Amino acid sequence: MHLTVRRAAYIPMVLVVVFCCGTTLFAETHGPGELPEEPSPAGSTAVPRKSESPWVLEARIKKYVNSHTSYEFGNPFPPHQVPLSRLEFPLDSIWGGLEVRRSFNRFSAGVEFLTSFKDQETGRFRDSDWDDDAEPAFLTIYGETDCRLEPSYQVRADLDMQVADLLGLSGRFDLRPVIGLRWQHFSLVAHDGTQTDVYTPGDLPLPGDSIAFEQKWSQYFVGVKFGYDLGPQFGLHRLKFHTQLDWAYVEGENEDRHLLRLFNRVTTEDTTGDAWHALAGVSAGLTRNLDLGLEIDYLRIETTGTHELRTDFFSLSFSNGVKVWSEQTSILVKLAYRF
Repeated sequence: MHLTVRRAAYIPMVLVVVFCCGTTLFAETHGPGELPEEPSPAGSTAVPRKSESPWVLEARIKKYVNSHTSYEFGNPFPPHQVPLSRLEFPLDSIWGGLEVRRSFNRFSAGVEFLTSFKDQETGRFRDSDWDDDAEPAFLTIYGETDCRLEPSYQVRADLDMQVADLLGLSGRFDLRPVIGLRWQHFSLVAHDGTQTDVYTPGDLPLPGDSIAFEQKWSQYFVGVKFGYDLGPQFGLHRLKFHTQLDWAYVEGENEDRHLLRLFNRVTTEDTTGDAWHALAGVSAGLTRNLDLGLEIDYLRIETTGTHELRTDFFSLSFSNGVKVWSEQTSILVKLAYRF
């Protein structure tokens, strides 16, 4: 059953590939096979689309705000309360990296790599438990600690296809079906905080590192890009607006090592689900080959699956109330060079 779900998730991407190939074949056999070089409006010095440099290299700085990744699970035994435990890791941090993109007439393909900056505190980690079986809705344990981001990475690869001209739109428009992969690896450590138990007076100090958390998201997405080129504006060589909206099938992996527990306690989650992603941006041409851009990005991931608890003496696996989700809002500044 699990294999069927994963195979079905690729159907939207296969359909988009078929659509892209089919429309390209139609364009090649019923027309010149190249994007039209539409003349610029009177008085404009805008560069026609097909004369743009095929390669673009971008330096990128990304800042996450009000972002987190979290998971929870229920009680596998009666009274089966959900949640039994919830852990919330903040993600507010700064990342940097590069994107390289190559245009092939109607298609373009790009790869982005980002890594986290060193020595970052991402906010306050929260750990909540509802472990009183007599009162399953009663919060019994609550803890907060600082949270440190260890070296973490993100990779994105995508392929899109220009179809604006096939729909009769002018050369100023971009309309592109897109498919691709987003991969994220977060490494977080909860440290130096306190924990409160409602049945024990006072706060329990938690000095040093308490939880080491590793998370990997694989997101296979399909969507659409839209853009509009205003041409030269305000002394700029060009001014462009662009957006993207996509849906992804997601596979998630978590590993959570409780460093203060005895007997090498480790919990893992294997989950699948969905993600919705949207971005909006603007790009200003400082020179013929140099652009400065700004993007606002939002990603929401929700998955369910199985939870496994392992110690030196036993292991237990179950699916009751297992949920892993992430909400990521970011602002990105980029400097692009065309060559």
